[in-house]
Amino acid sequence: MAPGGGICKDVIESRITFAEYDMATSSAELRGSPLRKAATSLGGNLGATSTNDVHELLECPVCLNLMYPPIYQCPNGHTVCSICKARVHNSCPTCRNELGNIRCLALEKVAESLELPCRYQILGCHDIFPYYSKLKHEKNCRYRPYHCPYAGAECSVTGDIPFLVMHLKNDHKVDMHDGCTFNHRYVKSNPHEVENATWMLTVFNCFGRQFCLHFEAFHIGMAPVYMAFLRFMGDEDDARQFSYSLEVGGYGRKVTWQGVPRSIRDSHRKVRDSQDGLIIQRNLALFFSGGDRQELKLKVAGRIWKEQ
Repeated sequence: MAPGGGICKDVIESRITFAEYDMATSSAELRGSPLRKAATSLGGNLGATSTNDVHELLECPVCLNLMYPPIYQCPNGHTVCSICKARVHNSCPTCRNELGNIRCLALEKVAESLELPCRYQILGCHDIFPYYSKLKHEKNCRYRPYHCPYAGAECSVTGDIPFLVMHLKNDHKVDMHDGCTFNHRYVKSNPHEVENATWMLTVFNCFGRQFCLHFEAFHIGMAPVYMAFLRFMGDEDDARQFSYSLEVGGYGRKVTWQGVPRSIRDSHRKVRDSQDGLIIQRNLALFFSGGDRQELKLKVAGRIWKEQ
């Protein structure tokens, strides 16, 4: 069978309405097909476009996500997305026939005529997008859920900012502070243990927004360092409205840093690896700690302010 055969044998022209499709398609081989079901659902309403049935047709039966080209079908007309085609080892998940490389071109064309709401509509995004633009938008939609900013473990929790604040407090036992200035002391009895582990995360409520202060030890090349940086619990555009400064020192010397907090849209590791924060070499940190330099006692002070 040639690619595009079966229920998709007669390719629908791009942008054709489902009512036109219902009137134009009369071949017996399409009368029992899923596409026929979508078309006939509009029988008495030629001016309307029902997307519910077609949306259901575009849902992959394996992963339940919407399908994008190439959409494959078995000889019986059952469809599957290109990713799941490999997962099911080229066997139709519905009838177990071999899938082969038959494209469902008609369904791909029908999808071009659809306009659908963003999947994050319930979270506040009310825009409507052409079917093939929807996925690209959703990857960067400002209303999409945020990932938990806790860096001490791989946490898979997602949600809006109020939910994540409560999650950090209740599940990760993160310290919460009110105010735009801070003065923290970090102590570690054996500072030679550097294992890419986050030592501390503190959340500050400032200007009605939340900021995450990270302090951790890791290596840059072979050199052990300590790093402090701030992340903003919100989008990048909002983060740019703020600036912050960090300072660490002792014995008449100090190191300062000033920058813009990074959005938690950027992962903790991405911010750390970009070295966008206050970095202190271990020898200097131990000098600031005083004593016999066998214990880390580092005081980090900082301030957050809003740009005018």
